[in-house]
Amino acid sequence: MQEMDAAQMAEERSTDGEDAQLQAILEAIVYITDEPLTAQQIAAAIGQPIDKIKRILDGLVAEFAKPEHGLSIREIAGGYKMATKAEHHEAVRAFVKKLTPPLKLSLAALETLAVIAYKQPVTTPEIMDIRGVQGAGVLKTLLDRKLIAEAGRKDVVGKPITYKTTKEFLVQFGLKDLKELPTLKEFEELGRMELVEESLPETAAETPPVENA
Repeated sequence: MQEMDAAQMAEERSTDGEDAQLQAILEAIVYITDEPLTAQQIAAAIGQPIDKIKRILDGLVAEFAKPEHGLSIREIAGGYKMATKAEHHEAVRAFVKKLTPPLKLSLAALETLAVIAYKQPVTTPEIMDIRGVQGAGVLKTLLDRKLIAEAGRKDVVGKPITYKTTKEFLVQFGLKDLKELPTLKEFEELGRMELVEESLPETAAETPPVENA
């Protein structure tokens, strides 16, 4: 009898663990989707019984309805969607109005920033050599946005200025430190900065910044 009770308790613990993991997955799914998802859509996508999905979703709805949560999960148009609670809308709007506008970088600026991030400290000639074009205007943009900063001068002929990324760069790309730099492909796809094409293409006619000796 004791053996049966122990087996039953072990099975219940296993079920609870599976439910907790599934609940976390469902919470993440509802969070990332823009349109309301039905329980049937979710169940089919992750290969779980509809009754189980519906039960856990209803539990999430109840959990997020508690006053300690600023978000809610509601049934909208037959599906589930996460949103801020109505009672917090004014506070959220006031906060958003105080935010600085999102940074917009051209493709040329993003490429230059990537070179600096992976090669720093790096000089203007070294950046030009890697990219194949001159880009004084791009460097100025990155300096103005505080994404890069001067890092001293390189001990070579002419002692050119070197550049490095800044704390603001880490903030904008959601990085703890430079050890968390993604691959170049992932770098270009990061969504914290809105990538826009330049209205005028960068040309080799641009001149590098004048550096004081």
